[in-house]
Amino acid sequence: MQLTKIQKLTGQIELLSGLHIGSGNTEIHIGGTDNPVIKNPITQQPYIPGSSIKGKMRSLLEWQLGVVGQTDGQPLSFKHLKKLDGNVLDKAKALVKLFGGAPDGDIASDLLAEIGPSRLSFWDCSLCPEWAKEMDDKNLLLTETKMENMIDRIKGTAEHPRNTERVPATAKFDFNLTIRVHDDENLLVTVLQGMKLLELTGLGGSGSRGYGKIAFRDLQLEGRNIQTELEQLDLKEAV
Repeated sequence: MQLTKIQKLTGQIELLSGLHIGSGNTEIHIGGTDNPVIKNPITQQPYIPGSSIKGKMRSLLEWQLGVVGQTDGQPLSFKHLKKLDGNVLDKAKALVKLFGGAPDGDIASDLLAEIGPSRLSFWDCSLCPEWAKEMDDKNLLLTETKMENMIDRIKGTAEHPRNTERVPATAKFDFNLTIRVHDDENLLVTVLQGMKLLELTGLGGSGSRGYGKIAFRDLQLEGRNIQTELEQLDLKEAV
């Protein structure tokens, strides 16, 4: 197995609805929100962690392939491949190639050699400077606070009010990942499938309440425009 090239996939993530990716901050601040978004500790600008994109994309592709039952809810890895066969096995191998897996002592050496190291590296997505400047020029904040509550079905009254910080719709983030290519393999279509699934299901928390709808824009692979390839991708044909 030979590393033949490393491809760079770039573009933008545009928010079509408010996005909440939590910071994990358990401190209570007077006047603060109950659920703040994650921010760069230096600039205090919100960003999208690469781990959030990777984890959601990987999970969606495993559900699409139908292997979640065989993995007992765990991320697809080397140890699960022996439960699969045929076309599903080939596609499962592609997922492990892309996202990696933790091999244990029972894995055959030829399988390890066939799959090799993980191919994808997801980078944190910073807020686009142009969008941030536009908000600053308009004296607008980079985040919004959305109030929510629960409605008592009998009384018809609001209960348990809470607020959640979100990055508002229209925000744009710089997106980029790198793809290691071994022996001139082509796994790009699987990557695009994962991105298409992200567009359809959303990113971050509270997706069932309308949060996190995104769209990828201006996708370039080593300077070649592949936006049309994503837009015309038929997920039914990919199953």
